Amino acid sequence: MKIGKATVPRTSICTSDEHTITVRGANLCEDLIGKLSFTDYFHLLVTGRRPSPATLVVLDATLVAIAEHGLVPSVQASRMTLAAAPDALQGAVAAGVLGCGSVILGAAEAAGRLLSEVDRRSTDGMSLEEAASTIVAAAREARQPVPGYGHPLHKQRDPRAAKLFEVARESGADMRYVEIAEAIERVIPRVYGKELKINVSVAIPAVLLGVGFPLVALKGVPILARVGGLIGHLVEELESPIGFALSFQATRELLYEGPPPQGSRGNA
Repeated sequence: MKIGKATVPRTSICTSDEHTITVRGANLCEDLIGKLSFTDYFHLLVTGRRPSPATLVVLDATLVAIAEHGLVPSVQASRMTLAAAPDALQGAVAAGVLGCGSVILGAAEAAGRLLSEVDRRSTDGMSLEEAASTIVAAAREARQPVPGYGHPLHKQRDPRAAKLFEVARESGADMRYVEIAEAIERVIPRVYGKELKINVSVAIPAVLLGVGFPLVALKGVPILARVGGLIGHLVEELESPIGFALSFQATRELLYEGPPPQGSRGNA
């Protein structure tokens, strides 16, 4: 050890030799290829465990729910990158993934932490409603949004959230975090003075935490899902390009508001 940190690299995920590739204690060729779905394999890579039937159904549903969402900024960045460098598919995918943050896709992790904090407080003696009210009031006091609530298009509850809750319930998942998400939704009008309905960004952690998916890995789920969507957009970009059209649409409406050059008479 050096300054409290390991000096020898270690991993529990993968190793290989001349004859065998081992992933999480399983023989890749004999035990995994052709026997696992990719969702199953993703869970194994992240947690070191094969998912339960309920976990597999819920995780697969969340990946499908968030993979595609139209021409959002991350998709536009990806398509414009490929338009400028059509030989760099990997760079275009990276451009889209780099556009995933606290507003697009990253809200699932923040929402998961919110749900976990309400859960912690409610098991420390508070009722679920009291814990939810306390957390929401703290967000209001700090002038922060409540992650996972409200949507510019879906003014009622996000239909993807309703479907994920249905899938989780039918699979036999623990609905504790769904109940927490709904408790927060109920107290928001009292604290904020308006309704903000559950959207998919809080539905994803609500169902995943209920099947034991790790909180620290939540952000990886929408990122993985969106990579699939990005590749679909990039194949379409190669076949039917709109990357430069997206750029043109932006510049067509552009208004320059800086000072004119010295000696200029303006636009007259």
